[in-house]
Amino acid sequence: MLVPSLGISYDDQDNLLDKVDDAFSAAERGDPLATQAALQALSGTQAKVDFGGAVAFGIPNRYIAANVFGKAYVENVATPDIASDSSDPVTQAQNTAVKTASVAVTEIGISLAKYQTLFGQHFSFGISPKLQRIYTYTSVNSLQDFKFDNIREDSTGDTAFNLDAGALWFHGPFRAGISAKNLFSRNIDTKSGVVRVGSRDVEFGYQYQLEPLYTVGAGFVADYFQFSVDYDLNKEKKFTQFDDDVQMLRAGVEVDLVRQIQLRGGYHRNLARDSEGTLTAGIGLSPLNLFEISLAASYTSPQAMGASVNFLATY
Repeated sequence: MLVPSLGISYDDQDNLLDKVDDAFSAAERGDPLATQAALQALSGTQAKVDFGGAVAFGIPNRYIAANVFGKAYVENVATPDIASDSSDPVTQAQNTAVKTASVAVTEIGISLAKYQTLFGQHFSFGISPKLQRIYTYTSVNSLQDFKFDNIREDSTGDTAFNLDAGALWFHGPFRAGISAKNLFSRNIDTKSGVVRVGSRDVEFGYQYQLEPLYTVGAGFVADYFQFSVDYDLNKEKKFTQFDDDVQMLRAGVEVDLVRQIQLRGGYHRNLARDSEGTLTAGIGLSPLNLFEISLAASYTSPQAMGASVNFLATY
């Protein structure tokens, strides 16, 4: 049983939060040159904050591998909407907005998997039917009022059935597999409207695209050593009007020390954006094999980091 898994990450490599403060401070001082420079630096920036958690319980039986699970995750993205009138940079800053959008997904389901021998080869096949509740949130704020706490201002929800599936081939220590997540596509419209910022009206309204994600992977699993690499075959589009596409390439390695300590390292990169790669490191502790605690951290830059913790027990 996994009770629970928790994780959080943030990505502000563009320094959006600092640049919002710089633009507001320059406008508040009434400094047109500094305000114009700050708005130029703010244009095109973006920030993201993601967090989530999961629990799972195995169902002991002799027929099929089964686990019931629950999962929830939240993705938040923010980007500026610079006012078009640049004749007076101070007024332009007062009319500039920061738009945010967020999606919160909760899932409850069951994972079922079965080992099979086909043509002398070893396979495992699995499916995970699940019920999803998807909430979207939007907000529009002035430079003065912007903060991520405001992101839950306008919300809407949608419930849907979905399905994950996967297959694994293995021979000795070698592994190869493919997975498909969210096989049933859905387009979810956020709330839309107009918000007054300064002396102008700012329109908002987006669409969140929940589409299938196909991933292939390969690995080598020995008694005290593991290595794996996987690649997303397609992009996850996510929010329209935001540059938040995701297509990941990941690699990881684990070394097991006397079945009590697992040392892990990895690397992943989002190929859908011109972004830096991320290094990951972690440790698993299995005192007397009674339970396991896994701690992990990720580092892209001082403005982009993450951490996670898993608690695993057997019964």
